Amino acid sequence: MTMYKDFSVPCVTSFNMIKSDSKMQRSARMKRELEMLEKDPPPHISCWAKDDKIDHLEAQILGGEKTPYAGGIFKLDIQVPERYPFEPPKMRFVTPIYHPNIDTAGRICLDILKMPPSGSWKPSLNISTVLTSLQLLMAEPNPDDPLMADIADEFKQSRHAYEQKAKDWTERHAMQDTALNGNTSKSTQLSSQSDSSSDSDSDQSDDSSDDENDHPSSSVVQQKYARGEAEKRILLEKNSDTCKVPKTTP
Repeated sequence: MTMYKDFSVPCVTSFNMIKSDSKMQRSARMKRELEMLEKDPPPHISCWAKDDKIDHLEAQILGGEKTPYAGGIFKLDIQVPERYPFEPPKMRFVTPIYHPNIDTAGRICLDILKMPPSGSWKPSLNISTVLTSLQLLMAEPNPDDPLMADIADEFKQSRHAYEQKAKDWTERHAMQDTALNGNTSKSTQLSSQSDSSSDSDSDQSDDSSDDENDHPSSSVVQQKYARGEAEKRILLEKNSDTCKVPKTTP
């Protein structure tokens, strides 16, 4: 009678060891990244672990000055896959945003959020890099590779109409989120980043402005942000990803 060896147990054990090692790598990497995001976050960006889970993060991006998103705080949900950093994080906008490269479900068309060959993610990138790239994508949409074809056409053919609608969405959703949904500590962190880049202006403020700083209103925060707009540190290469979908009216 022919005898067959049972290799199922060793295979399962080996798979579990690989899986465990992958989780340990992700855990160590994410601890370092979260510490960096806490101590030295990108300008006007904050990110933190949700419910102390390293595989589920939340972030906020303050809309850039001289863009239709100025004054808005845009929230993002971030899922960190088990094989991170060998796979890109999964990000989506929770706050609705009118943008040719972001759809109504918050999905984002950005090459570094996809694996090669269709995307350009690589393990040397990190959460901070992606958030900074998203910040730049908000300021510089790529209408030639849209996720929302109608908005892309509007961006090309009637920039004024696009900007007005984007401002309306920002006032309706991003500013309302700030007022109603809170996360005040994170919003304060964003405004404090702006403060650090505008020390010279703060030195010139009088006693009346000190009183305002004790009880900052939303308008004061935005004024501080306007004064403290910092030049972005990372330039995003033109998005070469293919994200085109049939035209869908948002």
